[in-house]
Amino acid sequence: MVINVDTPNIVALIPARSGSLRVPDKNIRYLSGHPLIAYTIAAALDSGIFSKVIVSTDSTEYSEISRHYGAEVPFLRPDSISGAHSPDIEFVKHAIDELKNNMGFEFDCFSILRPTSPFRKPETILRAWNKFLSHEGIDSLRAVEKCNEHPAKMWVVRGEIMHPLIPFGPKDQPWHSSQYQTLPEIYVQNASLEIAWTKVVTDTKTIAGNTVVPFFTADDEGLDINGEYDWKIVNAMLEEGQATLPSIDVKPYSKN
Repeated sequence: MVINVDTPNIVALIPARSGSLRVPDKNIRYLSGHPLIAYTIAAALDSGIFSKVIVSTDSTEYSEISRHYGAEVPFLRPDSISGAHSPDIEFVKHAIDELKNNMGFEFDCFSILRPTSPFRKPETILRAWNKFLSHEGIDSLRAVEKCNEHPAKMWVVRGEIMHPLIPFGPKDQPWHSSQYQTLPEIYVQNASLEIAWTKVVTDTKTIAGNTVVPFFTADDEGLDINGEYDWKIVNAMLEEGQATLPSIDVKPYSKN
């Protein structure tokens, strides 16, 4: 893909901290012959839209694996912003500052591509980028999909009493007692991708800003792997041909 000179430049930021609690080292756990992170790196590179594909990690091992698959790891993320409760704004700001102040690279936009969403294709990224560019006056774009479990049927338990999470709907037919098909369409964000103007980070101290447009993922694009059950599901889907991974032309990583 040839990027027009008038097109904003964009950097891919792939967050890959090493301290996963639910699945240890899930970002480099092997799936169909390659570490999980390899599929995100491959999709980012093959999309052709990024000036740089950067992995933000606190691990030298993750760095070595990421470089093997073609990503850049010009710095390590400090331990202080690599914990289970560290907000995304910290690693994004750290990466943008490092690239600008220590390497002299400034980017108009950034995209967060999480390794736990390996089924996002190069075409997915390109489709999202084109949608982002087609809107004026927005802060960011975020991948979403239609909810399977509607929040109108969720409850908050206080003591021995439950209260509807969303206390709306007609009194004679509360939403929590209504058919799914009759409820308002609700979308949930997934881990596939986010794109934002870099100025959003400095102006709003967030990664999304205030005006966010939806990017609707389809089929397997939004599949996210976090727990052991997810691994079983995606492996079964791959075996049955219900999901496909981005192609990787690099030989599998090996420590030896």
